[in-house]
Amino acid sequence: MALNHTALPQDERLPHYLRDGDPFASKLSWEADIVAGFYLTIIGILSTFGNGYVLYMSSRRKKKLRPAEIMTINLAVCDLGISVVGKPFTIISCFCHRWVFGWIGCRWYGWAGFFFGCGSLITMTAVSLDRYLKICYLSYGVWLKRKHAYICLAAIWAYASFWTTMPLVGLGDYAPEPFGTSCTLDWWLAQASVGGQVFILNILFFCLLLPTAVIVFSYVKIIAKVKSSSKEVAHFDSRIHSSHVLEMKLTKVAMLICAGFLIAWIPYAVVSVWSAFGRPDSIPIQLSVVPTLLAKSAAMYNPIIYQVIDYKFACCQTGGLKATKKKSLEGFRLHTVTTVRKSSAVLEIHEEV
Repeated sequence: MALNHTALPQDERLPHYLRDGDPFASKLSWEADIVAGFYLTIIGILSTFGNGYVLYMSSRRKKKLRPAEIMTINLAVCDLGISVVGKPFTIISCFCHRWVFGWIGCRWYGWAGFFFGCGSLITMTAVSLDRYLKICYLSYGVWLKRKHAYICLAAIWAYASFWTTMPLVGLGDYAPEPFGTSCTLDWWLAQASVGGQVFILNILFFCLLLPTAVIVFSYVKIIAKVKSSSKEVAHFDSRIHSSHVLEMKLTKVAMLICAGFLIAWIPYAVVSVWSAFGRPDSIPIQLSVVPTLLAKSAAMYNPIIYQVIDYKFACCQTGGLKATKKKSLEGFRLHTVTTVRKSSAVLEIHEEV
């Protein structure tokens, strides 16, 4: 199914990279490329340091990692991989006003972006299922062990490897974006043949629609469960009630992570589907670059979410303990210790997400 990219036929139905004399020349202005280059540089730095910090904090207690925390680390690995392996290629190309790494570099960049992006989405799918089972089936948390988390990681990476390697062996391909300074999955193959359409439809279903449906299903069920059990939980003793509140806060963290990822990637997915099955030439090149830049920012969101939730979680603890200060001196002391150890709160968040 891979096409010969050296040919230059003039059929208007062919992909843009076969009709253009130089598919790697930037179709944007110099000024737009410079702005995009600086934007991606900032995103890359924030993502690298943010996810690197998450991995560093987790490595300090690697022998005590819980199953859910292992999944969070995997998500940070995916985000860090996108920033370290992929972004430098696009940044350099933006400042050079063209893609400078040829077809080999294009395929490598397309593979890396798809691989780590797919890994992130499937990891978040596993996290959403974990939250669903933890909230809706309480016995689930009892039997889940570290070995189950590692088996899940192996399945995630095998899944991502299978779908991202298929284009490299002839079932699909990677190609330059219409604006020239980035590469992606060759969505335009769907315009060329029935085989290309089948390949793109499989990618859309197994690497986007199915994981997204699982995520939405999991959190809809969680919301329904919470509404039906909120009155019952209110009658439990304070320790059980506090545990339930903590579980829900951690679930909100997972929901925010998934929402941030989907918000960043859905516009790009819409443009890609239109390129595959609609009229790709009807999308202005200057407009097509916006969803791409938004999608490339997804790796930056998760560390920010961790820090914001960490701050709010500490504030909630402060407010709750102050409310019970008059009832228990021990509660006041616990509040003091919690405040002094604020720097470890992020690890407590990670242990359940």
